[in-house]
Amino acid sequence: MRDTRDTSGSRWLRRASLPALCLCVGLFLLGAVPHASDWPQWRGPTRLGVWTETGIVDRFPAEGLKVAWRVPVRPGFAGPVVADGRVYVLDYQETAGSRTMDGAERLVCLDEETGALLWTREWPATYRNLHVTFATGPRATPSVDADRVYVVGAAGLILCLDTATGVVVWQVDTVAEYGTTVPVYGVSTSPLVDGDRLISIVGGEPDALIVAFDKRTGDEIWRALPTVSETGYAAPMIYEAGGERQLIVWHPQAMISLDPATGLVHWQHEWPIPNNLTVATPVASGPYLMASHFRRGSLMLRLDQDRPAATELWRGHSRSELPGETDGLHALITTPLIIGDYIYGVGSYGELRCLDARTGERVWESDEAVVQERWGAAFFVQHEDRVFVVNESGELIVAHLTPEGYTELDRTTLIAPTTRTRGGATGRWGDRGVVWAHPAFANRHVVLRNDNEIIRVSLAAADYQ
Repeated sequence: MRDTRDTSGSRWLRRASLPALCLCVGLFLLGAVPHASDWPQWRGPTRLGVWTETGIVDRFPAEGLKVAWRVPVRPGFAGPVVADGRVYVLDYQETAGSRTMDGAERLVCLDEETGALLWTREWPATYRNLHVTFATGPRATPSVDADRVYVVGAAGLILCLDTATGVVVWQVDTVAEYGTTVPVYGVSTSPLVDGDRLISIVGGEPDALIVAFDKRTGDEIWRALPTVSETGYAAPMIYEAGGERQLIVWHPQAMISLDPATGLVHWQHEWPIPNNLTVATPVASGPYLMASHFRRGSLMLRLDQDRPAATELWRGHSRSELPGETDGLHALITTPLIIGDYIYGVGSYGELRCLDARTGERVWESDEAVVQERWGAAFFVQHEDRVFVVNESGELIVAHLTPEGYTELDRTTLIAPTTRTRGGATGRWGDRGVVWAHPAFANRHVVLRNDNEIIRVSLAAADYQ
């Protein structure tokens, strides 16, 4: 069994996990699916960015939404998660006076109803090898599964913690144990719980680009794929197609499908990305599987419905992200949506665009939802026939996205955009405040963080009657 030392310096531990409580069946992404109204991992219960609760406001009150609580936090890009009455959020603080960007990452656990601090767990983390513009905190959203919460730090540490106490059950230092080279913008891929496995992008040697660990002990179950470049930043996903559950990995050389139980490769489709910025999560719907890149545009594959296989349907041809020079959708931070035969996403300079999923042709473009700046970003969550949009300005928008166009129903300000883009080394990209952490929509509330605070805001229609 893997050594399970508590990073806070407490005694070494060996724990057996409690049986997972399965409250919902039929969802293939998780081994144990929490209550439907929770938001326990990246992009929600199914990792699909879909919110299914009823009793939600149609419009925002003129006096603004009710803030249930707000709690100070340190900086970070990792979005919050909500499970079993607790809110979890990752943050980071650089050691005062450090010239090598040494500091500590921390997982904060709050009471969902009151915001009261339940516990924190902190561990050393050095950001000395990360790009200075974005060395401000963890990136990967945690994953909660029954009585465990799984965390991936920006410097490559994977931890499993007890949800009630924050005690470390096990940990894996991927740099020390797998020879991982931390990518320049930090480890960003949110861990995926699948049955008894915790699946994570590692970028180790040999042949350990992706690794499945025993979620109870941290022991390796399987490893797969050679590490031939930086790992990239896109989260692994499981989609069902061709009669099989397929683990989809988009890394800087290819889109690859594996068997999540064994790590064996079903198929792979080469698509070299020169700057390694595979960031937005690859999305699938029906026969479509799509990834979108800042400069290369989008790649659309058609998933075979009879066996695990894929063929290229179309790809973008532009090699520039500049406005007026892109030919489709050039996403960076924003994960697109596929609804029916249409794609909705945010391009390289904040352009909200609709594409025909069958051809890649652009249907329309709007400048209303997102700031028109380099890396302009927003987060989409589908709810019934509408979409909730949290843009980088900290605004919450409710809108209809259809082939006919963008129809905004309402918007309100949620939180201040405090993370600074800093404009790179030359300042040519501007210096603006942004919100680049994915929100959680849980129990008729939205939970959102910036670099200063985390807030819980009611979206329950009953609270405004």
